[in-house]
Amino acid sequence: MSAGKLVRLRMDVPVIMLLIHLTHTEIRALVASSRVEGEDRCPLGQFPCGNLSECLPQVLQCNGHKDCPNGADERRCGDNIGWADLFGPTLQNASPVDQYFLNECFLQEYPESCDCIQTDVECVEVNLKDVPALSPNVTWLSLRSNDIRVLSDFVFSEYSALQRLFLQNNSLQFISTHAFSGLQNLKRLFLSENLISSLSPGVFKDLRRLEWLILDHNPLTSLSQDTFIGLQSLVYLSMVDASLQQLPHPSFCEHMPALDWLDLEGNHIETLNFSILKSCSKLEVLLLMENRIRRVPENTFQSLWKLAELNLSSNRIKELPKNTFKSLSKSLLKLNISHNPLLRIHPSHFSHLAQLQSLYFQKFQYCSYAPHVRSCKPNTDGISSFEDLLANVVLRVCVWVMAFITCFGNLLVIGMRSLIRAENNLHAACIKVLCCADCLMGVYLFFVGVFDVKFRGQYNRNALLWMESVECRTIGFLAMLSSEVSVLLLTYLTLEKFLVIVFPFSNLRPGKLQTGVVLASIWLLGFIIAAVPLMNEDVFGNYYGRNGVCFPLHSDRQEKPTAKGYSTGIFLGLNVVAFLVIVFSYSSMFYSIYKTGINATDLRSRLHRDVAVANRFFFIVFSDALCWIPIFLVKILSLLKVEIPGTISSWVVIFILPINSALNPILYTLTTSFFREQVELLLCRWQRTHLLKKDRKSLTSSTIFTERATCYQKPAFLQRVSLSGADPRYA
Repeated sequence: MSAGKLVRLRMDVPVIMLLIHLTHTEIRALVASSRVEGEDRCPLGQFPCGNLSECLPQVLQCNGHKDCPNGADERRCGDNIGWADLFGPTLQNASPVDQYFLNECFLQEYPESCDCIQTDVECVEVNLKDVPALSPNVTWLSLRSNDIRVLSDFVFSEYSALQRLFLQNNSLQFISTHAFSGLQNLKRLFLSENLISSLSPGVFKDLRRLEWLILDHNPLTSLSQDTFIGLQSLVYLSMVDASLQQLPHPSFCEHMPALDWLDLEGNHIETLNFSILKSCSKLEVLLLMENRIRRVPENTFQSLWKLAELNLSSNRIKELPKNTFKSLSKSLLKLNISHNPLLRIHPSHFSHLAQLQSLYFQKFQYCSYAPHVRSCKPNTDGISSFEDLLANVVLRVCVWVMAFITCFGNLLVIGMRSLIRAENNLHAACIKVLCCADCLMGVYLFFVGVFDVKFRGQYNRNALLWMESVECRTIGFLAMLSSEVSVLLLTYLTLEKFLVIVFPFSNLRPGKLQTGVVLASIWLLGFIIAAVPLMNEDVFGNYYGRNGVCFPLHSDRQEKPTAKGYSTGIFLGLNVVAFLVIVFSYSSMFYSIYKTGINATDLRSRLHRDVAVANRFFFIVFSDALCWIPIFLVKILSLLKVEIPGTISSWVVIFILPINSALNPILYTLTTSFFREQVELLLCRWQRTHLLKKDRKSLTSSTIFTERATCYQKPAFLQRVSLSGADPRYA
C-alpha cells in the first residue's frame, strides 16, 4: 500500500500511529540500507539477484515473474520506493497497546449519539449541525459525514489536548479566522470533501504542532500567501482535486519550513517555475499529476536538493530542457513523466540520476535511455516488448502464416486467371487488380515478420530508431495503400454486380475504357490517402510510426489533432460508407434473385440456386464485417478515450486487418463455379497430354476420343443460365 494513501484512512490503530512518526528522511535511510548490495559487480543495465553472483537485465526486473532463483528480482518493486516493504516489518515488530482497546470512556461529557473509547470520540453520520460539547480532555475527535456548514470563532478553544480532528465529508463552506484557536497540540487535521472555497489568512496560525493538513476535494480556486502562517511543524500537505489555478508565490513554503510531502494531484495548475518552489527546500515528495502544466523551465527544481519522488504525469508538457533534473542527481528515487505529449526525450535527462530506482514513461521504448534504473515502466505497449517487436509468440507465428496465405492466395489467383480463359475479361482484370492490392498486405506482414526476427531479443535498443525509420513509414504506407485500394475496389465490384443483377436489361455496363479509368482512379486515390500523412510531419507527426507495427489504427493523447481527424475520416468515414454500400447492394441483389426465381417452374432447382447464392453473398458480407467492424470499434473506443489494451490493437492489425486480403481470392475466384470448371478443364487437358506422352502406343483412338469428350463437355453453369436469368459468374 502506498504511504500516500494512508492519509485517507482512519488512524484508529496504534501501530499505524507509530509509522506516522517516521520522517521521510528516516524512510529513505532505511530504503538505502535495504538496497541490494553488490550492484557494482553487474554490467550497466543488469542487476544482481540479491546476494547471488547471477545478474539479470532490466527487462526481467519487476516483471511479475521470478527469474532469479531466490526471487530477488521481484522484491522492492512497489511504486513507493520500497516503503511497503518497510511497513510490513514495522507492523510485525510493533508492540501492541492493550489499553487502547479497552472500552472504558474517560470523558465526562460527550453526545449520546457518539461513541467514546478512553479519550477518543467518534460522531460519524449522526446528522450534527454544529460541533458538540465535549470534555476538555478529548484527544481524538471524528465528526465525519455530518452536516456542519460553519466553524465559528473559538469553537475548539476548550479542547487544547486534541491531537486528531476529522471533519471530512461535511458541508463546510466557511471557516472563521479563529476557528482553530486553542488547538496548540493538534497534529492531524482532515478537511477533505467539503465546500470550502477560500481560507482566511492566518486561519491555521495557532496550529504550530500540526503535522498533517488534508484539504482534498474542496473548490479552492486560489490561496493567499498568508494562508499557511503558523504551520511550523507541517510535514504533509495534501490538496488533491482542489481546483487550484495556481500556487501562491513567491515563497509558497516559507511559512512551512518542515514541509516534505506536497500532493497537488488533479488541480488546474498551469505554471511551475523556480520562484514558486524556491522556499520548499525540504520537500522530498512532490506530486503534480493530472494538472495543466505546459512547460518546466530548466531551473524549476534547483532548490529541491532533497526531493526523492517527483510525479509530473498526465500534464501537457511538450518539452523538457536538457538539465531539468540535474539538480536532483543525488536525491531522486522515483520519477514519473508518463502521459505527457512530449515531442522528444533525450538520454541526458536521466544519465546523471544515479540514485533513480523507478522511472515511468509513456512509451516503453524510452527505457533504453536509462539502463541503470532497475524498475522502468511500462514493459510493453501490448504489441512490442523490451526484447521483441511482437511481444506475443502467437503473434509471431500468425504474422508469417497470414503473410504466406495472403501472398500465395493472391499470386495464385493472378497466375490462374492469366492462364485460364475468362468469361468476362473486364471482370477478370478487376479481380487481378484486387489481388495485386491485397498482395501488398501480405508484403507488409512479411516485412513486419522480418524486422521482428531482426530485432529479436534486443528490440528496446532499436525501437525508437525503427519507429522513426524510412522502412517503418514505407511498410505503413503499403498497408494503408493496400487496405484502402482493396476497400474501394470491393465497393466498385459490388456496384458492378448490383447493376448486372438488379437491372439486367439496362445499358449501365462499364466498357473497357471506363473500367480502366475507374481502376486507375482507385489506385491514384488510394496512393493519395496513404501518402498525405507523409508530406508534412509538422502537421501529422510520425503518422505511421506510433507503434512497432507501423499502422495508425489506435489514437492516443500524443497524436496530433490533424492526424487524429485524418485517420478518423478514413476509418470511420470512407470505410464505413463503403461497408454500408456493400451490405445494401448484396441485400438488394439477393432480393432481386429471389424475386425473379419465384416464376421458375422447377421449385427444387430454384431453391437450390437461391441457397447457393445466399450462402455466397453471406460469406462475402460476413468476411467484410469480420474485418471492418472490429477496426471501427477500436477506432471509436480510442476516440472516446477508452483505455484499449495494446494486445487488442496488435491482434486487429496482424490478424483481423488482413482477413479480407486473405479471403478475397477465395470468395471472388476460387469458389466461383466458372473458375472451378475451367480449372477442372485445364487439369483434364494436362492429364490427357501427360498420358499421351507416357504411353502413346497403349492408347487407342477410342480412348483419345473419350478423353477429349470428357474434357470438353459443356460446363454445368451454362446449363443453368436459362434458369437463373442472372450472370453466371455470380451464381
